[in-house]
Amino acid sequence: MNLDHTHDPAALSWVESANVAECDFPIQNLPYGLFRRAGHDESWRVGVAIGDQILDLKLAASAGRWETAQQVLLQDLALGDMNRFMARPSAQRRALRHALFAVLLAGSKQQAALQPCLLAQRAAEMAVPCRIGDYTDFYTGIHHAMTVGTLMRPDNPLLPNYKWVPIGYHGRSSSIGISGGGVRRPWGQLKPPHLEVPTLAPAKRLDYELELGLFVAGGNALGEPIPMEQADEHLFGLTLLNDWSARDVQGWEYQPLGPFLAKNFATTVSPWIVTMEALEPFRCAFEHPPEDPQPLPYLDSSRNRVEGGYAIELEVWLQTAAMRAKGESAIRLMRSNFKTSAYWTLAQMLTHHASNGCNLQPGDLLGTGTQSGALAEEGGSLLELSLGGKQALTLPNGETRTFLEDGDMVSLRGYATGLGARRIGFGDCSGTVLPAHQAR
Repeated sequence: MNLDHTHDPAALSWVESANVAECDFPIQNLPYGLFRRAGHDESWRVGVAIGDQILDLKLAASAGRWETAQQVLLQDLALGDMNRFMARPSAQRRALRHALFAVLLAGSKQQAALQPCLLAQRAAEMAVPCRIGDYTDFYTGIHHAMTVGTLMRPDNPLLPNYKWVPIGYHGRSSSIGISGGGVRRPWGQLKPPHLEVPTLAPAKRLDYELELGLFVAGGNALGEPIPMEQADEHLFGLTLLNDWSARDVQGWEYQPLGPFLAKNFATTVSPWIVTMEALEPFRCAFEHPPEDPQPLPYLDSSRNRVEGGYAIELEVWLQTAAMRAKGESAIRLMRSNFKTSAYWTLAQMLTHHASNGCNLQPGDLLGTGTQSGALAEEGGSLLELSLGGKQALTLPNGETRTFLEDGDMVSLRGYATGLGARRIGFGDCSGTVLPAHQAR
């Protein structure tokens, strides 16, 4: 692991809120996001989350004292150009992390200069953190694949290729939105069993999917694969990702070419990118079970086996419109861990994506697929928790759900903990279901 002084669990910041035990954004995290002051028509700029504050890097670049090399790196972010920064070598990205850690550390001589560069997160408007040129969604959640496969094909849950190749499909980058927004219930062509002819109607089986999203750092030239030994250089950071799904539309349209309108109407990401440098303490060993096929050589490396996995706790929370009206808090529907839910690593996803010479670019987004746990109550979608809509969930207030209803707010949460490491989090990834548009 590439551990250094920025991972010291005892390190504290002069931003007091960053020192609270359960804070998502202690000084050991320092994730990047794109923001502006709420209610102001000003340019978007990149900031770093620290406690309940945002360090405005546009202001900090001018107010702080920086070495020349650090100033060059800050200029990309001061201009709001996250993609240009993402394209830089990992050594440079790590160098800026060290510089930001130093100026935010308790006792820093730059506290007085940088204090005015802070903005409370509650006073900020957030945007999708970078330009996402392309979006690919994988299917790496082994327990999700088994459960869904069993619902569809009881005698053959996993197709023959699943344990040989990271399965994925190309999604729609234009419909990716930021946490906190609404998600309009989509219309789609439906063909329930009792109808001879399909109909166009609002989706009735609207669902969420609990995923992580991987942002690509430096890309590769068209025709040139990325070997496993170099994959880590091309990983920038992670976000939470909700791959909203219209299950009834999906069931009718997905054969023979896979997901289309059932998936491309909305994808929600959390506003902060937690960098791979911040996640170093939470790397873990990763291997396929010995009885399973072992990865082909192009998807294997000694480092991937020793520390290709990441121990990240993931949760789904639900607040219905009725709960909100009564001032009742959201309830947790499930919990899983990426360490044991993913069948392929981040490095394997990226390497396979580029193995045919596909040219990935800085800011491209790779979804991991639904990260369900092994137990029935750890399903990462309502499709699993309700057994395909056959078994309704009863909520504490007496309401029931098989799939999402209008007004439901789904929130994904994630955090990483480990022995000898400070807990770091991702913040919320939330979205509220809005009614379908009226028929025209």
